[in-house]
Amino acid sequence: MQKKIVTLALGVAAALAASGAYADQAGPNDVRLGVYFVHYDANASDISGPYVPPGLNVHLDNVETLYVAYVRSLSTHFDLEVAFGYPPLTKTEGRGPARLGSVPYNGQTISTARWLAPTVLLEYVFRSPSSRLRPYVGAGVNYTKLIARQSTAAGNAASGGPTSISLPSSVGPAATAGLSYELNDRWHVYASYSVARVNSRLTADTAGIIRTSEVHFWPNTVVLSAGYSF
Repeated sequence: MQKKIVTLALGVAAALAASGAYADQAGPNDVRLGVYFVHYDANASDISGPYVPPGLNVHLDNVETLYVAYVRSLSTHFDLEVAFGYPPLTKTEGRGPARLGSVPYNGQTISTARWLAPTVLLEYVFRSPSSRLRPYVGAGVNYTKLIARQSTAAGNAASGGPTSISLPSSVGPAATAGLSYELNDRWHVYASYSVARVNSRLTADTAGIIRTSEVHFWPNTVVLSAGYSF
């Protein structure tokens, strides 16, 4: 499903960009549609708790997902962007011993979660509005809420039984840098690189046995999109 959404977003964005030759005068609002390519620069403390051997850790898989944003032009050089994404399914793999007793661990998908991560950015746009190519940089705040958290069969086996997972929400700084290319007054295409800081605490509860890990990651995202101004 996630790959279908990404493919559809790329197709729609390309079609929108191709239709740009028939536009008129733009307004201060811009709606963008495209794709997030997310790389997790993550680190976590070793899992701690009862019956946990040393060196037990986790790894997050990279994902792609839909990018949607609303951008308001505040002045000649300042924009305000509110960016969203379709909640991607992120898989957590075990890192450490190959097995916990007789149970495979290293490289196994032990849990999954989806995340909502709206980001608000104040951006400075270089060059004059008459320039077709305009670089921009921005900074702001990211809110990340992890939803649909669940331990997989492999995770339950490694934990010793059915396990519930808690990951509190995070608020942290975000930054971006990108390029805007004007097809005409209304239609633009964009490429950008963004990073945000996310901190959370993984708590796994297996029949009252609590294990924890401090999780810190910096999602690095490349965005390709098309935008319509009105």
